[in-house]
Amino acid sequence: MSDDTLRIGFVSISDRASTGVYEDKGIPALKEWFARALVSPWEAEERLIPDERSVIENTLVALADQFACHLIVTTGGTGPAPRDVTPEATLAIAERELPGFGEEMRRISRHFVPTAILSRQVAVVRGCSLIINLPGQPKAICETLEGLRDADGKLLVDGIFAAVPYCLDLIGGPYVQTHEAVVKAFRPKSAQRPA
Repeated sequence: MSDDTLRIGFVSISDRASTGVYEDKGIPALKEWFARALVSPWEAEERLIPDERSVIENTLVALADQFACHLIVTTGGTGPAPRDVTPEATLAIAERELPGFGEEMRRISRHFVPTAILSRQVAVVRGCSLIINLPGQPKAICETLEGLRDADGKLLVDGIFAAVPYCLDLIGGPYVQTHEAVVKAFRPKSAQRPA
């Protein structure tokens, strides 16, 4: 593995999917999106776990501290139901919160569903790991990461992933490049490298 390889932790959080009641759709959606979006080399650590706060916390800590994932994305468990404890678990193991990610995820989702205001996603930094809680539905995962486009494909609202590569730069991760047709990474000119 090269030092330039982005290590991503994919964590799908669902009581029913983790016990085989139904097939997990979160991790396949994440893998498909990242395969389309990233130019840079990457590899993934995958976890399918129940909505148990201690399990979520331990999983995030292991992916950040032991597996040295630069980016960890979770899906599921961010609503207002009693078993939805992903944000609490994420904040409990965080060193710093990045509130703008949660605000923007809700703003993007609000274009599609009025219940977006019920979402409680957060993003945090732990060491050199950026951890982001994404929505639970595959369509919402894509919309949140990629942004909002009109009928002609013109970008109306940037997805949150536009800010992720520069955030990774700032916390010590590898330089990540994207396919601009999917999502264009934003960096200030001083932080850009030649293509």
